[in-house]
Amino acid sequence: MKVDVKDWDNKSVEQISLDPNIFGLEPKENVVKLVVDWQRLKAMVGTHQTKTISEVSGTTRKPFKQKGTGNARQGSLRSVQMRGGGISHGPQVRSHAIGLPKKVRKLGLKFALSSKFSSGKLIVIDTLEISASKTSELAKKLKNFNFKSFFVVGGNELNSNFKLSSRNIHNIIAVPHIGANVYDILRHECLILFKEAVMILEERLK
Repeated sequence: MKVDVKDWDNKSVEQISLDPNIFGLEPKENVVKLVVDWQRLKAMVGTHQTKTISEVSGTTRKPFKQKGTGNARQGSLRSVQMRGGGISHGPQVRSHAIGLPKKVRKLGLKFALSSKFSSGKLIVIDTLEISASKTSELAKKLKNFNFKSFFVVGGNELNSNFKLSSRNIHNIIAVPHIGANVYDILRHECLILFKEAVMILEERLK
């Protein structure tokens, strides 16, 4: 499998081979969904919490006498049926994360990469280096590719000028290769891989 390596003017500078076992697979939606769900649940903070009857601040005194008032008997103002009382079976601080085998997570990433390649929305760039950390300069370069949003994957580290330039553009996310993930690949229209990132990802996903 051959792919053109392009510069920021969208001109081909060379060709490289892609591993068909990573970029040439037929994506399976059920596997991709499993990985996306795993990612989103792992990202949830899980800090929502309500107070139980034992945690609500208030008196332990009986609100009114047991008999003779015509009201239903009450033992505490902190009971769940009282206004301002505790909450029964409410949310508590917890982790929403679920387990997913490493093989399935790797397969999901392969399917996401294959999906972008087969749809013609994967671009390999020769270098992520730009001359200055100017947002306007990077935005102008991105217009050469005619896509609405971009997920950029670099090598071991991102070029500092590129990183600073991309921070203020709403339709681009740039990460080193370790940050490549299924959710961000799928939710952005175009996937841009630095040439070094292709080699690292192929080694990582073998």
